[in-house]
Amino acid sequence: MKLLIDLGNSRLKWALWNGTQLQRGSTLTHARSGDGELAEGASAAVDFSLLWKELPPVNAIWIASVAASTLEQTLTRSLNESFAVPVRYARSPAAACGVHNAYSAPARLGIDRFLGMVAAHRENAGAAVIASCGTALALDAVGADGRHLGGLIAPAPPLMRQALLERTARLGELTAAPITEFADTTAGAVESGTWLAAVALVERFARHAHAAFGMTPALILSGGGAKRLAPLLELEHRYEPDLVLRGLSHFADADGK
Repeated sequence: MKLLIDLGNSRLKWALWNGTQLQRGSTLTHARSGDGELAEGASAAVDFSLLWKELPPVNAIWIASVAASTLEQTLTRSLNESFAVPVRYARSPAAACGVHNAYSAPARLGIDRFLGMVAAHRENAGAAVIASCGTALALDAVGADGRHLGGLIAPAPPLMRQALLERTARLGELTAAPITEFADTTAGAVESGTWLAAVALVERFARHAHAAFGMTPALILSGGGAKRLAPLLELEHRYEPDLVLRGLSHFADADGK
């Protein structure tokens, strides 16, 4: 049994992998919002040990992390106190599991993005576009042959909204507002503008990937903001919340190769 951990900028997700089935565990929110307040559901002091209390013995621990090194150290200490097996961090290689990294400096590609492509490539026929909407909106295109075309990174809508609030003098406090094509309040204009900007980027990227591949790529959504993004898209798509953990299961089984 392997313990797989996806340590993102805002949340930790984990799962157990027995070689055939992924058993999803809980989610821990650890990040603070842009104004220094705890994000919804976050803990004032991160205590990872509670996550491992009831787990059966594991023979391997693999982590995909894009978080700060200090948080990685805290997580590693917690795991070392709870398990007598080495903790291994996955890093983006030039190639693994049939996926060929387009970056000239392969390790600079976020491991979450690489593992998303691994899952898409190993589990689906044909080309794919992965749109991960978390703290950032990350887009990647991978061909049926595993060749990574490259990708884009932009702020996710909540981060765009926060940037506007911090850098614009007269917006004031914004209340919740529905997304609409023609907003008639400032709150609605900001909410709609940020989310529809994300939609436009995703759909433009998918169209250009289609042209590059000569076929329609599957559009796969993941990340905490994907459920809000999904109904706004006009392109056919599917939501796969465990994409990174599934990619990590393939990566771990191949021992990172």
